[in-house]
Amino acid sequence: MEEGCLRRICVPWRAFAVEFQRPTGYAAYMSDGLLHTAGRLLRTLLVLAALAFGLAGGWYYWRIHRFDQEIAASAQRQGLPPQLIAALIWRESRFDPGCVGPKKEIGLMQVTETAAHEWANASHRPDLDRYALFQPATNIEVGTWYLARAARRWALTRTDPLPFALAEYNAGHSNATRWAANCGPDTADYLQCITYPTTQRYVRDILKRYRGDVGTANAHP
Repeated sequence: MEEGCLRRICVPWRAFAVEFQRPTGYAAYMSDGLLHTAGRLLRTLLVLAALAFGLAGGWYYWRIHRFDQEIAASAQRQGLPPQLIAALIWRESRFDPGCVGPKKEIGLMQVTETAAHEWANASHRPDLDRYALFQPATNIEVGTWYLARAARRWALTRTDPLPFALAEYNAGHSNATRWAANCGPDTADYLQCITYPTTQRYVRDILKRYRGDVGTANAHP
């Protein structure tokens, strides 16, 4: 009963179907031409996008590796891994030698004039003027020396001196010492004791970029 009712009221869809035919003559020529042009345009856009992506990747690689030679030389002189110095430069300036910090820190490693004066005294060299610190090789040499001095100092009392040295590099020796006095020798404990959120993030960022794991407490520089 229901099936018969459906057959009576149902209208075959073919009664309303429109048969589309491929255009002929000039219309066909224009249609094929448009399709061909659209295909060529799409292929061109894809090639340009690939080139842009490749250039961007090449530019980024150049940006973060253009000072590898200077980093390796200073790191070797100071007994630190070059990967550590590169991680610190990335965090400090994103490899911009013209970077100037909010407290007038200068260059790739955001060196202060006070740190440069300490380096000059320790190295028995003339004081550097402010503009000399914008030179990548000089900036890296001073900054690496400053970090290595802190690492050697903390190595006397800590099995993993790097987090303490990084905190000192960022916030000064007095703050790093104050935080160390309120916690145990473990890296995780020390990170929790740092009361400056910016310094805590600073240390974590460099450790993560250098070691790949902030919790690597017993890995030496």
